[in-house]
Amino acid sequence: MKQRVITAVVALILFIPIIWIGGMAVELLGALLAVVGVYELFRMKGLTLLSFEGILSAIGAVFLVLPKERWFFFLPENTSTFMLFYFVVMILLGTSVVSKNTYTIDEAGFPVVVSLYVGMGFQNFVNARTESLVVLLFGLFIVWATDIGAYMFGRRFGQHKLIPAISPNKTIEGALGGIASAIVVALIYLLLFPGKEYFNHGTLVMLLLTIVFSVVGQFGDLVESAIKRHYDVKDSGNILPGHGGILDRFDSLLFVFPIMQLFGVI
Repeated sequence: MKQRVITAVVALILFIPIIWIGGMAVELLGALLAVVGVYELFRMKGLTLLSFEGILSAIGAVFLVLPKERWFFFLPENTSTFMLFYFVVMILLGTSVVSKNTYTIDEAGFPVVVSLYVGMGFQNFVNARTESLVVLLFGLFIVWATDIGAYMFGRRFGQHKLIPAISPNKTIEGALGGIASAIVVALIYLLLFPGKEYFNHGTLVMLLLTIVFSVVGQFGDLVESAIKRHYDVKDSGNILPGHGGILDRFDSLLFVFPIMQLFGVI
């Protein structure tokens, strides 16, 4: 427990100034976290990041995270960084030809999905901060409230397993408690930062979307649990002593921020 607390405090001391500053600092943080996320997924599969496909997967994720206007301004006006990502995909697929099909489309699929999953998640994390600190913190608070609420309600009232084949400790009561906690936190937050003034929706719509975000965040957590169960690992990594890896901490956020973008909050 002491190790977890120390890690959390140190992480917050480093994290808070970066998201407060925003701009290039957050973009570099997002890119770094994306590379670490790619590394952790490759590690779970028993592959190394320092390989042809590992490096390309990391580069593809970075292409997705870093904004074109600041980092790839030399591209034609109507070209997006997604085209750079697709260029990486083309190289991976083209390897099947160069290798005479010893490297197949099935093998190329893993690094592509990894870079897309991690890259799009952290891209929208960066986009949220670009929109405003208020929007970014809203997403973070909803995820944190859901996690804490699900844990507390699950411990106190948990009786019915949610999806035991994927995550044996999660309960339906915990999941509902997580949603309720997120709604309470969102309501307080929206009283301080009214929806129509700081977001693209009114307060009532934002509360309804909070339910969606809370459910999606929990689903993102379950997706990460399914990946770890598939590869038979306890944590995605060990970069955060007592907390596991980056994906263990950001699994919900990798799903929530893209959905916030989808619903026009970002």
